Amino acid sequence: MKKSLGWIMVFLLCIGILSGCQEKTSSTSEQTIKVGIRTSELRTWEFIKSKAKEEGLNIDIVTFTAAVDPNQALSEGDIDVNAFQHVAYLNTFNEKNHTDIVPIGTTIIAPLGLYSNKYKDLKQLPNGAKIAVPNDQSNWGRALVLLQEANLLTVVDDFDGNGGEDKIKKNAKNLEIIPVDSATTPRVMEDVDASIINNGVAVEAGLGLKDALVHESKTAKPYINVIAARKEDQNNETYKKLVHLYQSDEVANYIEKTFNGNYLPTFIPLKELKISMKEEDGL
Repeated sequence: MKKSLGWIMVFLLCIGILSGCQEKTSSTSEQTIKVGIRTSELRTWEFIKSKAKEEGLNIDIVTFTAAVDPNQALSEGDIDVNAFQHVAYLNTFNEKNHTDIVPIGTTIIAPLGLYSNKYKDLKQLPNGAKIAVPNDQSNWGRALVLLQEANLLTVVDDFDGNGGEDKIKKNAKNLEIIPVDSATTPRVMEDVDASIINNGVAVEAGLGLKDALVHESKTAKPYINVIAARKEDQNNETYKKLVHLYQSDEVANYIEKTFNGNYLPTFIPLKELKISMKEEDGL
């Protein structure tokens, strides 16, 4: 009797071990990607996540506040890829932090705009107007280019795309440029004459391109957003699958409908994007 009980216990133990092995094999074979984003694109990625399941791909969405840069999380291996930035911003981050993060696919362009609660027309801006701009170098520079395109100031001849007080050559209207955290650019509109706001931040604040006094051209290639990964993972087949999924007609239609034309799906080859950036950097 004792022998029978012993064999039964061994049999049950073996079944438990085999079962555990099967579960482990199943979980390790599942394709999961941790994607770091800002909340402004959460709806897009929730949609992509639901479509990815149909193709056997599990997306773990990790949202970051303005206090944390998703590039830092990516470089430290806390996430697999991120999707929140344009290439100009990525290049600045790599240069400053000696990291090697690369774009693996283009997503959207989110035109930067100049918004005001006080004025309805660009011509109404007075001399000495206070203009808030994002304080990170790439978007500050981007803001200066927008103001130049609006004939409100002129940047220096050797402008490298990065912003700063010393990057203004002529300021005929004597504008007072006030750098603030990009996340606060909508909130400071009550304290300034106009504010240059990143598209994603504007959308979250209930603003659209139609509300802007002026906004970027659709062909501003240096500011096309990308999915980015560590350089050693740029040829990862699972990540390529994710890019292919994002760049589908179904996702493009969802973005256009959901964001009312504020986000423009822009799926161009990486080669074309890199050529654009070399021209922008004067390389």
